Amino acid sequence: MHVKGVGGFPYYVGINSLSELATKDDRVVVLNILGKESSTVTPISHEYSGGNIVFGTGPGKAGKSLPTKAGKIPVYNSIKEGMEAGHKFNVVVVYLPPSGVKDGVAEAVRANPDLNKAIVLTEKVSVKDARIMRAICQTNGVDLFGGNCLGLADAWNHVRIGGALGGSHPEESLIKGSVALFSNSGNFTTTIAVYLTTAGWGTTTSVSSGKDVYIQYGPKEFLHAFDNDDRSKVAVLYSEPGGYYEYGLKSDKPMVACVVGRWKARLTKACGHAGSLAGSGDDAFAKEKWFMDYFGVEDIYTPERPVFSKKGALVTNIAHIPEALTHVMDANGIKPDFEPKGSLALKCWMGNNQGLKLPKELDVPIVEAINPYNEQIQALDRQIGAQFPRETLKDASGASMMDPKTQVSRINNVSILDASKKTFEANLAFALTRQHPSEYGEKIANIVLNAYVNQHGQATLAAAEASRAAGNSPNTVVASAVGIVGKKTAQKAMDCAKALLELFQFTSILDPSEKFDTAEQMREAEKYKDAFLADKEHACVTKAADALNKAGDSVFIKFVQDFAKQHKGNVSHDALLAATWVTLGWNSLKTKKISKDTLVRLPWYSLVYSTIVGVTAPASRQEEGSFCGVKTEDLLTNSFTKTAFLALLGRQPSDAELFEFQVLLGLIITNGPGTISAQGAKGAVSADGPEQPDRVQVNKCIIGFLTHTGFAHGGNGYEAAAFLIDKFKDKNLKSADDKNHGIDLDKIAMEVAKEYAAYKGEQKAIGNLDYAKIPCVNHPIFKGKDVNMDPREEFVRGLFEEKGLNNVFLDFYHSLVNALFKAKVSKNVYCVNIDAVIAVILLKVVWPDFMAGKLKEEDIESSSFATFLFGRMIGCAAEIADHTSRGKNMDTRTPASKCSYVG
Repeated sequence: MHVKGVGGFPYYVGINSLSELATKDDRVVVLNILGKESSTVTPISHEYSGGNIVFGTGPGKAGKSLPTKAGKIPVYNSIKEGMEAGHKFNVVVVYLPPSGVKDGVAEAVRANPDLNKAIVLTEKVSVKDARIMRAICQTNGVDLFGGNCLGLADAWNHVRIGGALGGSHPEESLIKGSVALFSNSGNFTTTIAVYLTTAGWGTTTSVSSGKDVYIQYGPKEFLHAFDNDDRSKVAVLYSEPGGYYEYGLKSDKPMVACVVGRWKARLTKACGHAGSLAGSGDDAFAKEKWFMDYFGVEDIYTPERPVFSKKGALVTNIAHIPEALTHVMDANGIKPDFEPKGSLALKCWMGNNQGLKLPKELDVPIVEAINPYNEQIQALDRQIGAQFPRETLKDASGASMMDPKTQVSRINNVSILDASKKTFEANLAFALTRQHPSEYGEKIANIVLNAYVNQHGQATLAAAEASRAAGNSPNTVVASAVGIVGKKTAQKAMDCAKALLELFQFTSILDPSEKFDTAEQMREAEKYKDAFLADKEHACVTKAADALNKAGDSVFIKFVQDFAKQHKGNVSHDALLAATWVTLGWNSLKTKKISKDTLVRLPWYSLVYSTIVGVTAPASRQEEGSFCGVKTEDLLTNSFTKTAFLALLGRQPSDAELFEFQVLLGLIITNGPGTISAQGAKGAVSADGPEQPDRVQVNKCIIGFLTHTGFAHGGNGYEAAAFLIDKFKDKNLKSADDKNHGIDLDKIAMEVAKEYAAYKGEQKAIGNLDYAKIPCVNHPIFKGKDVNMDPREEFVRGLFEEKGLNNVFLDFYHSLVNALFKAKVSKNVYCVNIDAVIAVILLKVVWPDFMAGKLKEEDIESSSFATFLFGRMIGCAAEIADHTSRGKNMDTRTPASKCSYVG
């Protein structure tokens, strides 16, 4: 049987005008009304529409009701029961599970001859059931909508039927106007309506068609009703790939089409809506062409290229709809419905430039959020510093990593190659603050690091000397001293740092060098008087204060000195140390790179840094007022890189030596969290219990790193130096940077290669496969090519060439790998690996003193080991701070199930 409809369609269509879609006369029944989605959405629809829902159903739920502000909606077991109770309706809304949708629609049609609309919100109804439902509705003169839709809404009639069009406050987005909406996406139906208001356009009727495999009420039916609706002047169609519903569309009025989903052309499975998978010739590109042909345009509308006609415009971004529609309507002589409301400009409730100075067009202003979000954001703004989630950090780190392909390690997400271009002091600060200091920051870091480097008369130096005299390795010597730099040593400075944090944490200060009125903080600081003031004036504190004041401005350094002046007292050295490190760490704290606990503990790390460098120099080079021959006042403004060199070798470096030494320290910083030294540091944090950060002992954790270095990890760099010493000590080489050294490197290299070839052959002949290897050639990753390169070594070599720095030992290594190939020791040309770079830099520095008899081979070995400790303490300090902030108690232990007994 064929039921005659409207519009001359070859199938039944009952809606002749959009004004008939959602009316005040419609009465609605909701199937599965007490379900999770319906029980949330239905009350809002009922209230907005003036109470248009007569009852709902739910098997076994008879006698219950759904409370709403417009009164309770009764619930029955079935439609039949509801009708027997005297209720009448013409619309059914279906919230049933997919398997029950067909039967629900059939029940409504069978029970109620007056039914004329059925709206299916359920997603992924089977194709078979969708066909059966359509047949039932067509035969009985019922318009079917969906599935997977959000229903219908009419802003003129103030009616919403079905789902959540307009959200929880439909009156705010469904504003009366002249635009009719048809959308495959339910949520975007509301979004587009809101966007239109920013250009002064309201809506008439909004149709969420859904995008299951079948769209029961499509754009052709919609446009027929649109043409017959005097209220609607223009239509907006939002379309996704899949189906030919939009092919051959036409209208007597203008429209704007938005086609999305170009990326879905590559898919072989539906992603998102079930019906959004394109078949043959119905992808997004095809639909774009259909609309462009109809509109008579050759391109998509964009604000940069506004292409449109009187018939309409095509966009691919919903944000462009309001502007495109305004242009189309202007071409038709039609003005917007009302004054624009708001804008589509980005309105950031929160933002953080992470300390970067952005150009104006990228520096988006922050606007106050609407209530209650503004209050929540204000509460968040008072959460100062990073708050990392606690997690197990065994073999994991938020501070370091190694790229398995390039073997280039990173510290705080900065490559060690880039870090090697920075000074030692800059990297020491960076390890803890997660950002490299400014030029001013480096100056003040140098001052406080150098202020505590002289260990004369300290128990730390006595312990180191005793350990050295006992024949201990450099790491053990240093550990003896670091054990004395306990929490009590740094407590007063940490108290000062905590006081500054409490006084200034809620201020607007991002850059401590900026001007700030501290009058309020000065009044509040009375309770911290004991921390900021010293009993008497100390000459060293006065010198440090003068140096800090000359270096530049810091609100914190100035504050502690002004506080002392106001109380006619003396600023304590702890206050200066704390103020300096709070200055260095403040921006990182405010941009949530580090936690408050890390900021407070920075002075403790600083004292440990200074102690490690200080006790490396023997007591004979330290006296009151001078360190290694440099007076305290001169030492304060020294580069700490230069001080470290001084501690190692007892002399000032040349500019070239200083740069090479800086690069060397940078290359050693880290090899990732899996290295033995990092594991030692992390294990020490884990054992103290980072979930209570104040119990983690910084000096003990540094000792953990130190005890996990040794002659195989840290002291092994000497192997290459010993190898080179053996080859060059009789060659009359005065300086390793002399380009005119007159030594035939290729000849020496070939002699070494032939000797090694003979040795290797002899060892293999007697079955010894554990023969000695030439240090620092070849690499397990960088191999297999005709000519192999270690990219880290290439980087450093290029850097030195750029600076005009020569190193005969590095040149020799390159001659050697070629000689090994020519002597058939290797099947290809080995790479010179990064360990060679580390060895040759140090050997070049000590070579003149070694040749002059000022240094013995064992001194070079100690210097090599100590240099490793300097560089690696940067990386391990970062691991300690990171593990303290985000690790869990005892998280580095290995489960018993992973351990095995070896008999």
